[in-house]
Parts: sequence; structure tokens; C-alpha cells
Amino acid sequence: MSIVYDKVKEFKKKYPMTVAWRLKSHSKIIDLHLNPGEEVKYVFACQKNNNPVDIITTYVVALTNKRILLGQKRLIFGYFFTAITPDMFNDLQVKMGVIWGKIEVDTVKETVYLSNIQRDALDEIETNITEYMMEEKQKYRRKQ
Repeated sequence: MSIVYDKVKEFKKKYPMTVAWRLKSHSKIIDLHLNPGEEVKYVFACQKNNNPVDIITTYVVALTNKRILLGQKRLIFGYFFTAITPDMFNDLQVKMGVIWGKIEVDTVKETVYLSNIQRDALDEIETNITEYMMEEKQKYRRKQ
């Protein structure tokens, strides 16, 4: 069994109100793009959009020791995959609504909206992403 799938199942069990399905298929996309020596640190599920009523864009998001990976297996054929490296990361915002919350990851090129996340999970996700990015950005500064 995939470590990505195991971790996303654990997340979904802990935060069942997060809108997400087909997690096994989406996890396979992340597994496909893991590089040698890349270690999965944290995984969660969400919708990748800025529209609270659009619930068909489930993504699995994985933080590894090298980058943030976002994967979605399309229903019939193909998939979508995004990688955010620490040098592309700018900022992160957390927005809490009445039922769900959303995380906005600002990168050099775009803003990635991760929505329909159970409100209780927002703090955990923010902490994991922020600590990871601060740690990785320190490595980039030392290299320059």
C-alpha cells in the first residue's frame, strides 16, 4: 500500500467533514511523481478551487522533504499534477468560513486555492506547510 494513500486516509479519518473522494486514485499520481530520495512528511486532501460549491476537483496534497506536490486523477483518462518548490513559495493565507475553510498558497507565478477543508484541520495544515517552508527556505539562503 502507498504511504501517500495511508497518510491521506489517516487525515480523512481525523477530519471527515473535508470534502474529498477517490483518494486512492489521486494518491497514485503523487506516488508516480515522487523522486528518488524524496520522503513524504505530511498529506491532506482538499478541493483545488476558489468556489465552495464546486466539489468535483478533489486533490491530494503531499509535503515532501523537497517540495509540495498536488495530484488529481481525472475521471476517465489523464491526470493533473503540480509541484511547488520552496524557491517559488511566497506566502500562505488561511480563511475560515462557517462550514469549511480554505488555504491560499501564494507562489511566484500564481495563487493556489485549496478549499472545502474541515475547519479543525486548518491549523494543522498551516503549521505543517509554514514550518516546512521556513526550514526549506533556510537551506536555499545558505546555498546562495
